[in-house]
This record gives sequence, C-alpha cells and structure tokens, in this order.
Amino acid sequence: MLRIGLTGGIGSGKSTVAALLAQRGARVVDADRIAREVVEPGTPGLAAVVAEFGDGVRTADGALDRPALAAVVFGDPAARARLDAIVHPLVRARAAELVEAAPPDAVVVQDVPLLVETGQAGSYDLVLVVETDLETRVARLGERGLAAEDARARIASQATDEQRRAVADVVLRNDGDRAALEAQVERFWAEHVQPALG
Repeated sequence: MLRIGLTGGIGSGKSTVAALLAQRGARVVDADRIAREVVEPGTPGLAAVVAEFGDGVRTADGALDRPALAAVVFGDPAARARLDAIVHPLVRARAAELVEAAPPDAVVVQDVPLLVETGQAGSYDLVLVVETDLETRVARLGERGLAAEDARARIASQATDEQRRAVADVVLRNDGDRAALEAQVERFWAEHVQPALG
C-alpha cells in the first residue's frame, strides 16, 4: 500500500487534486467528509460537542448547527482546541479504519486539510501539497459565498505555505487552469506513484 497525505490551504484546489487522483485509481479518504460523519445526529461525537458547547450548537431537528458552532470557536483558540480534542481523535480513528479496509496494493490518498497543523506528515509515504497564491484563494472562497475578510481570517488560521512546503515531498502549483493542474497530477502519478507500485 502506498499512503499519500494530501494537503493545502482552504481554497487551494485540494479537492480537485483528490478527484484527479481518484480518477487514476487512488482510494481517497477525505478528512473533511469524515469530520462531518462523526458529528451526525445520534453519534457520540455530536453528543460530546453539545455537552461541551451547549444546545445552542444544535439545530431544531437535532443536527449540528455548523454556523453557530463556528461563531463560538472561530477567533477563540481555547474553544477551538476543545472542539479539536473531541473531533480529531474520532476522525483519525475512522480514517484508520478506512485505510485498513483498503487492499494491500492500493494507493490511498488521505485528504487532510490540517495535516501540518496536527503533526501528521510523518504518517505517510509521500506528502503532496497543493499551493495557490493568496488572492486566487480569496477569490475562490468568495465564489463559495465567503466574504473576503472572512476568507483571509480562515487562511490566516491555517499553516503557512512555508510550513506546508517544509513537509512536502511534492508541491503542485494551482494558479492556472484545470488542464495545467491535471498535467502536474499526471506527472506526479508517473514519477512518484507508479515507480512506488513497481
């Protein structure tokens, strides 16, 4: 099994790279998707979040109220650390289950937005970083409905490009069009994945 850690800042195009790798046969384990799964209604994760932050972070139908929770933890490092202490272990445990279920000859790409922040770089055979200039990221987040000020705050709360580069085996630049990114993914697959698979 070849384990690849994929990371990049919000708005960098990491999800696009994950999809391109999946098209080439990789199994993608998406930490963001798992993070939503572990706090679905009825889960111990949601119960723990509500116990920590109160009923105000739950919607009328019992689901996690993400905007309400974000309002509580964003800009409050202590509150965010308490949330991370609940969610991160659950995400890691579920990701480990999914990786373990993959066949021995699989290429497993773990899409982990906070790979650097959570000190996981050493867990992978290869670390692949997607990097995009700041203004492009702010513009992309704007297209998703995030105000420029909020986008910059979210970007600032994550690891820097320099910190990601320090753990990267390969950096893909995503400032151009999709074809340019796809060409880089194809080169990564040919130069790093296929030789590792023998």
